[in-house]
Amino acid sequence: MTGSADTNYVTAEVAALVGMASDWEEACDSIDRSEIRRFCHATMDTNPAYHNQVSHANARFGGPVAPIAMPVHSFRRSIDDPDDPLSAMTNPDFDGVSRARRLGLPKVPVPLRGLLNGGYAYEFFSHARAGERIKRRSRYLDIYQRAGKAGPLVFVVIEDEYATVDGRPLFNVANTTIMR
Repeated sequence: MTGSADTNYVTAEVAALVGMASDWEEACDSIDRSEIRRFCHATMDTNPAYHNQVSHANARFGGPVAPIAMPVHSFRRSIDDPDDPLSAMTNPDFDGVSRARRLGLPKVPVPLRGLLNGGYAYEFFSHARAGERIKRRSRYLDIYQRAGKAGPLVFVVIEDEYATVDGRPLFNVANTTIMR
């Protein structure tokens, strides 16, 4: 369903979502040395700061650390999660992408079905360390509309804050999703 070029999808109801934040959510597992090793293998990152030994590369951090953006991948289904991510496959409108933006944030009530990734912007503060538990919360930073060649585009900007459970900030990431 697409509207004409003059259709305004950013209604008062949609605009009221800006500033809304989720509660803090804790990752199902702590940062683990084995996960760090596998992450480094997958990304082909051989930085000595991530190794088990104390080296010149990680001495300023007090020992081995996780790659800076690794905590993003700590938020996944726990082993006891009863929800099957494939259960929506029987829905003919399901395209493999959930309309829910983040856990704890309401859906954006816009009837545009197409989704595009509009990019990420990171602000880094510190590395996570092996054994630390990570938490995250999300917030709608902005929702706005622009005209596109094929019709209106709605931009949804969500900021995710990552920190250790004791409150040490790790990084913030703003993600823009484009609905069309």
